[in-house]
Amino acid sequence: MTRLSVNINKIATLRNARGGDVPNVVKAALDIEKFGARGITVHPRPDERHIRYQDVRDLAKVVTTEFNIEGNPNPKFIDLVLEVKPDQVTLVPDAVDAITSNAGWDTKANLDYLIETIQLFKSHGIRTSIFVDPVVEMVTYAKETGTDRIELYTEDYAKTYAENKDLAIKDYLAAAHEANRLSIGINAGHDLSLDNIEYFSKTIPNLKEVSIGHALICEALYMGLDHVIKSYLKKLA
Repeated sequence: MTRLSVNINKIATLRNARGGDVPNVVKAALDIEKFGARGITVHPRPDERHIRYQDVRDLAKVVTTEFNIEGNPNPKFIDLVLEVKPDQVTLVPDAVDAITSNAGWDTKANLDYLIETIQLFKSHGIRTSIFVDPVVEMVTYAKETGTDRIELYTEDYAKTYAENKDLAIKDYLAAAHEANRLSIGINAGHDLSLDNIEYFSKTIPNLKEVSIGHALICEALYMGLDHVIKSYLKKLA
């Protein structure tokens, strides 16, 4: 079964919009685990506009499933990850002012930098994953970085799925076959939803984990958090 990791950034965004501590992100994470999710994902950014660095520290003390921290490995981010030692760190090449992640790494152009950064995290016993577009060459060079996993950036799949799901999945399937050939674990995330997750998870071979935030929290506004998590688990089974 593909693991469901819930990105709770949007819960922090709602809290920050009003000030105070409602909704409480730690309580939300504990409830999400109780409802059946197999992981919690956070993506702290330098301006702390949603998840704050202190949130990460607080969550690290209580999360009992898999704790995954995403982000661009600037010095402050690296220090935080080495401090809390999550189960997994996912490296994302997003700009400081990016609204959300919008591309994977050029693993060929950034090979030396990724090798150095990944070796640092792995020396501290932290599993590594890097965000990549569904391009076979990028997966091939990902192997050279020493990463444990890749996370396939799924925005293009989500955009194309409704009109042609076979076309939408084509490049992802090729990238997944290359990852499997090279014995790299496969994660996926970005714009996956209840509408498109089942086909993706059933078609991509050896998909280990999906990280879902925005769509899941939006769906939970209508369906309730408990029900929507259980709906994802059913589709991922």
